Amino acid sequence: MSNVFQSHLVKQHSNRPARVMKMTTPHGSVTTPAFMPVGTRAYVNFMTPEDLTNAGSQIILGGNTYHMLCSPGVEVLQSAGGMHQFMNWNKPMLTDSGGFQVFSLSKNGKVCKIDDNGAHFKHPNSGQIIHLTPQSSIATQKIIGADIIMAFDECTPEAGGREAALAAMDRTHRWLFESKEEHEKNPNSAYGFRQALFGIIQGGSHADLREISTQKILEADLDGLAIGGEVIGFDMKKTEEIIDWVRPLLPAGKIRYTMGVGLNPQDLIDVVEKGIDIFDCVAPTRNARHGSLYHGHTVIKNDWLSFESELEKNHLAIKKSIYAKDENPILEGCECYTCKNYSRAYLHFLFKDKSVAYSNLACIHNIHVMQHVCNTMRDIILQN
Repeated sequence: MSNVFQSHLVKQHSNRPARVMKMTTPHGSVTTPAFMPVGTRAYVNFMTPEDLTNAGSQIILGGNTYHMLCSPGVEVLQSAGGMHQFMNWNKPMLTDSGGFQVFSLSKNGKVCKIDDNGAHFKHPNSGQIIHLTPQSSIATQKIIGADIIMAFDECTPEAGGREAALAAMDRTHRWLFESKEEHEKNPNSAYGFRQALFGIIQGGSHADLREISTQKILEADLDGLAIGGEVIGFDMKKTEEIIDWVRPLLPAGKIRYTMGVGLNPQDLIDVVEKGIDIFDCVAPTRNARHGSLYHGHTVIKNDWLSFESELEKNHLAIKKSIYAKDENPILEGCECYTCKNYSRAYLHFLFKDKSVAYSNLACIHNIHVMQHVCNTMRDIILQN
């Protein structure tokens, strides 16, 4: 494999901003749209790398910077040769900067405090004070060794209004250029692989701030662009609106990433229609573990797609007693390992018995559905 990062536009839908991109990394290529299962702590819950590959995953979010600093620690990762070797994932990987965890932890001032230099938090086990700055975030991501790393940012809270959004945006921009400076000292990982650096557009739910932030990220001339903030993925109508604000400013040849999008299969369809390429979310595996299994099929409507099911909210609640003797698969026609081999009755039994086997089979199904939706969108765009 070549030691480069490149991206280019393959084809755009004739009537919509939806598009297919080709992204080349030192660990292989990705053809978008692409959903990234989340391995926050160097593993995707209840799924092996083989499970992920068989479910259609091309790329994962592997190893959050904050969590890797806490456990197992960068020394362990470096000794293993990086995250790819550590978790035996040989395909492309993205990691995040720790900014979102800092945002969530800072709600408790005793655990984490933010200032203009970065975040200062207590190790959850030892109580040791750890400083996460643009410099230490990038240095940690070098040791993680992901193909795509993120500039350190402050996730924009929605509760604080415009003042909080402006403060988070200003810090994000300051940390962006510090992150770039640190990255450019050596654009490779600790193991010699080229790493792409993405910047994160902030600005909350304010159109003018989003436009200002987009211009600042473009000024840094990075490898790709992410759209972040607490609202992204949480409020899908606002997420789509924000994408419409910034998309006219975005270059066609760079990857666009909405952070935290993927609560439901329809969410992927909605952001791809708006011109987004990649996305990640913990929800598919989390929903699966709690008994909520994706149920539905993609239907062509007005030269685009919709995810539809006869079940409420396109979810099958496997805990319900009506499935105790149901010998059908979770989803008729689904080609995932679970649906091809096991019945609703068996999964209902495993769930009620609190079996680890249930979580594995359920996660396989939900991730497969997300990847199948991506495959279908890709086909629609290429054939359009």
